[in-house]
Amino acid sequence: MILTGPEIQRRINDSIIIDPFDPELLNPNSYNLRLHDELLVYSNDLLDMKTPNTTERIKIPPEGIQLSPGRLYLGRTLEYTETQGVVPMLEGRSSIGRLGMFVHVTAGFGDVGFCGYWTLEISTIQPIRIYPGIQICQIFY
Repeated sequence: MILTGPEIQRRINDSIIIDPFDPELLNPNSYNLRLHDELLVYSNDLLDMKTPNTTERIKIPPEGIQLSPGRLYLGRTLEYTETQGVVPMLEGRSSIGRLGMFVHVTAGFGDVGFCGYWTLEISTIQPIRIYPGIQICQIFY
């Protein structure tokens, strides 16, 4: 069973923490999370699964930044989340999907007890301009 919006709100500051929490971002059965103002990109085109891969930090300015196809961008949510007794799951918003942007490659399923910011594995089909603080994905339980 997926929790309803009212049930998510009832559990805020109990078994679900979303900080900062804005009731305007609550949906019928999810909560919209926003994009932080930094991205990481890998420094090399060839990534090695057996060694740490170096990254470069990119600040997203208020006027936005263009993302290009064929590149993976690592972002994170603006909101810090914690869950106890429920499994958090993350999906891109349909409005983001209609622009040809993906917010995770395979990591949309969280663990009971997860505490932290969500890493977003962002890729695009076509060039897209993004901005800090955009509502980029939904968390549901």
